[in-house]
Amino acid sequence: MTRLSSYMSEAGQRALPEEVLEQTKEHILDTFAAMVSGAELAPGRFAINFARAHSTEKTAGVAASDVVCGAIEAAFSNAMLAHSDETDDSHAPSESHPGASVVPSALAAGEQFNIDGSRFMRAVALGYDIGTRVTMTIGVSGAQTANHISTHALSGTFGSAAAAGCSAGLNEQQMRWLIDYASQQASGIKTWQRDTDHIEKAFLFAGMPARNGVTAALLVQAGATGVDDVLSGQDNFLLDYAPQADPAKLAESLMDKLGERYEITRTNIKKWTVGSPIQAPLDALEALLKRRPFEPDQVQSVTVRVASSEAALVTNREMPDICLQHMVAVMLIDKTASFKAAHDKPRMQDPAVLKQRAKVQLIPDAELERHLPARQAIVEVVLTDGTHLTETVKAVRGTAQNPMTRAEVVAKARDLMNPVLGPERCSKLIETTLNLEKVKSVRGLLAAR
Repeated sequence: MTRLSSYMSEAGQRALPEEVLEQTKEHILDTFAAMVSGAELAPGRFAINFARAHSTEKTAGVAASDVVCGAIEAAFSNAMLAHSDETDDSHAPSESHPGASVVPSALAAGEQFNIDGSRFMRAVALGYDIGTRVTMTIGVSGAQTANHISTHALSGTFGSAAAAGCSAGLNEQQMRWLIDYASQQASGIKTWQRDTDHIEKAFLFAGMPARNGVTAALLVQAGATGVDDVLSGQDNFLLDYAPQADPAKLAESLMDKLGERYEITRTNIKKWTVGSPIQAPLDALEALLKRRPFEPDQVQSVTVRVASSEAALVTNREMPDICLQHMVAVMLIDKTASFKAAHDKPRMQDPAVLKQRAKVQLIPDAELERHLPARQAIVEVVLTDGTHLTETVKAVRGTAQNPMTRAEVVAKARDLMNPVLGPERCSKLIETTLNLEKVKSVRGLLAAR
């Protein structure tokens, strides 16, 4: 606990390695793009209206709006915006989406305490490090299957608390209490998989964790005290969530390479704005179209193999961006899968799309299941002339094993933000984000002007 709280309290002054700094900028930009693009989706519209209704305190801004509200409400609303769809980043080893809650939390607290761009980036990087390590420590598979606990909510709560605490400038003792208050708010179950409107999912993955984290930071900063060591002793957090584990091994896992291995460098940026299990199939189909161009009417069948558990999440879903069969059909027609297409629900009833969708067969693959958390896919296309085309994707574009370039991240951000902000404001936000070390104050960073 001493090592952890000391590391957290010193993070605001600790310079990040150049590679980590670059990736932090790209993940912040990617999250900003998710927030802005989410403004026109149902969870985002709800979040902005919620913030507007609670905007008596004028502390922090809400993306893609003129709303200025309290830091807790801003963090909650911006996080809801960030996970309004399947656009934000993800961290496979911890089964979490860190950016959607960590970035809004660091920013909201940063606006309240008027921090500069460098401290903001350090707060974000710290949030990625702490939140992901918590769920990796208690055990991802056990949390998701045996206990039905949502790793996304747990990781987000601790990551958001760390980020907000860093922005607030908490000292070592205060960081101990911060972890205590984060532990008391840790919650979330897997019923999010039954949410068809994505509002509860946005709340669980991002809004609630960001609210929890900023609440914890503001409580402690305002003078609240708590338990000095919630990670050991009777009824401690780690053993409550991993009761069969060896306490020494839990502690070792939580501190594993902290300060050496930055988890933001192991976090994936999505190339396609769709559910994670659909990323590899779209990569494969894009590769096939480049290698041997063909038209939809030349296609006799498309067979997609993904891990069995992943297939269950994306087969014939009601929402276009998490329906594999639909997005493959869209890719056959459009030769790409844009943000607009991934959120065009009426198009799911388009006869032209339905014609192609009928050709798509999704096969749960037990062998690919064994490769998780690497989301691999095998796609086979049979053309009407008898040609068989096959592509296997082992490393999805945008993952740590196959990262996107800065240019690709910027291009994605433009695609998402231009329709909402317009080209001029979009370009300004991109330029500012990629030069955050020059920003003297993060106040108004997302202001709609």
